[in-house]
Amino acid sequence: METGIHNTSEIGRLKKVLLHRPGGELENLMPEYLERLLFDDIPYLREAQREHDAFADCLRQQGVEVVYLRDLVVNSLTSDEVRKDFIQQFLKESGIQDQRTKDLLADYFGAMPDQEMVSAMMAGVRKSQLRGQGGRLGDYLSAAEDDYPFALDPLPNLYFTRDPFATIGTGVSIHKMHTATRNRETLFGKFIFEHNPEYLHAPRWYDRGENSSLEGGDILVLSPRVLAVGISQRTREDSIDTLAETVLSQSKTFQKVLAFNIPKTRSFMHLDTVFTMVDRDKFTVHPNILSSITVFVMELDENRKMKIRQEDGRLEDILKEHLELDHVSLIPCGQGSEIDAAREQWSDGSNTLAIAPGEVVVYSRNYVTNRSLEEAGIRIHTIPSAELSRGRGGPRCMSMPLWREDP
Repeated sequence: METGIHNTSEIGRLKKVLLHRPGGELENLMPEYLERLLFDDIPYLREAQREHDAFADCLRQQGVEVVYLRDLVVNSLTSDEVRKDFIQQFLKESGIQDQRTKDLLADYFGAMPDQEMVSAMMAGVRKSQLRGQGGRLGDYLSAAEDDYPFALDPLPNLYFTRDPFATIGTGVSIHKMHTATRNRETLFGKFIFEHNPEYLHAPRWYDRGENSSLEGGDILVLSPRVLAVGISQRTREDSIDTLAETVLSQSKTFQKVLAFNIPKTRSFMHLDTVFTMVDRDKFTVHPNILSSITVFVMELDENRKMKIRQEDGRLEDILKEHLELDHVSLIPCGQGSEIDAAREQWSDGSNTLAIAPGEVVVYSRNYVTNRSLEEAGIRIHTIPSAELSRGRGGPRCMSMPLWREDP
């Protein structure tokens, strides 16, 4: 049965990709609440949209079909009952304690056309937008007396579509995010993969109802047989146990999961900030992991029971062994310069999106790393990134492949 998904590598020619064009959620960022919303800075929306449009156009020019998160969600609202359930679940997970506010928001969203409603959910709702909804004096007084300006928090991290769910083979993992701030994002994926006619038949490798966190930036599909997952600040080992068990026992191709133990810090937020695949035997890397790394190899034995062994060594040796390569080239961010590497790692210099073997999309600002890629024979497509990079994510973070050709 057609699942609408095919993703068996990081480098197979990209045919269809999911993006989210930044919207009003970025204009609901405030300095006082940046940490709460996982941002370090406030992008200028109009310029961020221009840059994101350039990203989408770059992909289209290379033959990639671009679809947008909002449209997939709208196409998933297949009945009045599904729409009502979507609103109720979204508000249930919003963290709002006051029932009166929930009721006002339900009416507010319920009166909107589908596209406008989904955009408003993503952008968040200011208390001032609800004042016209209430017919009670208390609605005005409570808004005036509480300093917090939002009835519903914005979802500014949404343009990083890599994280809330991941496509693996012909199936999908829908994630429980590390922070409550981002967990509502995965509800969009739940409705897409339960109700959108094009995707509702995709096998489910992991579900957002699990108890421990898993994020898409920690998942790299290295080959049709090998899946890599980062044990990171935002992905827990219990989650990897569950994902590995399901993928290895139910998928048709995957034979092993490599669980990479990476530092639990914001600068190493996900595995794709540590390394990304740019060709069959070439990888960009964070220069701080060039010496040694620990990986746990997870496989099923002849009785279909999980067996795990630990390997410690150089990243290139581990990749050579498990991808059965004669040679591996690691391309360090910033050409190994301490200063250039730190600066360009801050703007995700090693976070690249491969659109074909040896062909990648990169941020123009990371020119030192980009020069290294070209010297290694990689064809690069540069996109503007002055505002997008303020969210601390690169081209891979901003894209969720739905269909790749086999490598």
